[in-house]
Amino acid sequence: MKIGAKKSRGKGRFQLDGQLLLAMPGMSDPRFARSVIYLCAHSNDGAMGIVVNRKARKVTFPELLVQLDVIKPDEAIRLPERAGALPVLRGGPVETQRGFVLHSPDYAADDTTMEIDGSVSMTATVDILRAIATGGGPHRAILALGYAGWAAGQLEDEIQRNGWLNCPATSELLFDPDLEGKYARAMNTLGVDPAMLVDQAGHA
Repeated sequence: MKIGAKKSRGKGRFQLDGQLLLAMPGMSDPRFARSVIYLCAHSNDGAMGIVVNRKARKVTFPELLVQLDVIKPDEAIRLPERAGALPVLRGGPVETQRGFVLHSPDYAADDTTMEIDGSVSMTATVDILRAIATGGGPHRAILALGYAGWAAGQLEDEIQRNGWLNCPATSELLFDPDLEGKYARAMNTLGVDPAMLVDQAGHA
């Protein structure tokens, strides 16, 4: 299992870094049905985001720390409460063995932390996992395995075809542990009731 990130260069004309993408009911890809994606990078070369409302079913954070040799198996039960409860998400279908930590900006690890906006950063090295495991690290964080990726122009095309809505992200919504309700709450920020939503819209 690897930890690592890819940086994007060159901003696109529809710069959506730090925004949420909300899947419309007509989303053709079942992997993204009712998904909420935090867009980490968006440029002329494509886009990269993390699904933030899907739990990884096969691993917990303590189990992941053991797999990565950050802690020994018998240390898992002695983790700080915040570390033991850290959610592990299914971040997307691309490189599902790669880990990404979205976190509050009170943690930075030299040039391995990428600031996305003023309230959210991303770090993709094992060092941040070690910091969290010892009671340090960022105040708020989520760990995702895998990511969603778009080729150049692909995301813009999907938005134009009413595949996605987009809206500003807040740290309260992004880091909220209630994953099941995140889609409806994100829609509500746009004044949209998901139950009444039909297959028509553009971007906010």
